[in-house]
Amino acid sequence: MSQCIITVAVTGLAANRTQCPAIPYTPDEIAEEAYRSWEAGASVVHIHAREDDGTPTQRIEVYRAIKEKIEAKCNIIINFSTGTVGVPKEERIRHITDLKPHLGALNMGSMNYGKYSPKRKEFIFDFCFENRFETIEFFLRHMVKAGVKPELECFDAGHVHNATPFLDMGILNPPLQYSFIMGVLGGIPATKEALKFQASQAAQLGPHTWEVIGISLEQWPMVQSALELGGNIRVGLEDNFYLEEGKMARSNAELVAKAVQLTRSAGREPATVLEAKKLLSIK
Repeated sequence: MSQCIITVAVTGLAANRTQCPAIPYTPDEIAEEAYRSWEAGASVVHIHAREDDGTPTQRIEVYRAIKEKIEAKCNIIINFSTGTVGVPKEERIRHITDLKPHLGALNMGSMNYGKYSPKRKEFIFDFCFENRFETIEFFLRHMVKAGVKPELECFDAGHVHNATPFLDMGILNPPLQYSFIMGVLGGIPATKEALKFQASQAAQLGPHTWEVIGISLEQWPMVQSALELGGNIRVGLEDNFYLEEGKMARSNAELVAKAVQLTRSAGREPATVLEAKKLLSIK
């Protein structure tokens, strides 16, 4: 029976309590959601920090409080994000180099990132993530120097092989950890065929692990596909609010519990923290 690493992304950047009342904002709330998700079966927590009013923040004091409060509750693997918009790269990496989480997530390419409403015939939001190779190299060098394993977030097909020059430079060393984000407007679609293609590309670059991130209700078909393909999975209120259409989750732990159920139904078993560390080659 193969193990599956379940990551929970508890808050994200954009979601707010008007959209979903369960979104955590404060360090105490984020730590509690991480703990409850760990109890439910998650072995990794992906973190974006917020001010107490929900505003996204890069303040080191907030990230430190989150990390300390999580560590006081459980031994879940901590993953800090560098993903944000309009913030200098030096500020996007400082919480990782100073606090040294187990994992640091970075986008592996620039892209449009939008959400369109067919009903309203307009874009709900329309961003552009800038991640030039120089920016990616900057993040990777700082993570490696700090002893933090990079998680390579790939929103589109070309992002996977963007790791190639950094493998050649010796900045990246296998086994790599990929996150395949599926279903973002501007990126690769959320289909099993597209996921198989992403996984096949990663296999060309050597030993690795990968997880899938499906957006909104696409989360559950993508979870099922990843389980069938031997990959790992991510759930959480950053990516999706719903257990099923019309049924909003009351916590991140509810989403993790469903992911655990699907994992076992697929003949696999959720990895413990120690098992996940071994699979990810981290200490």
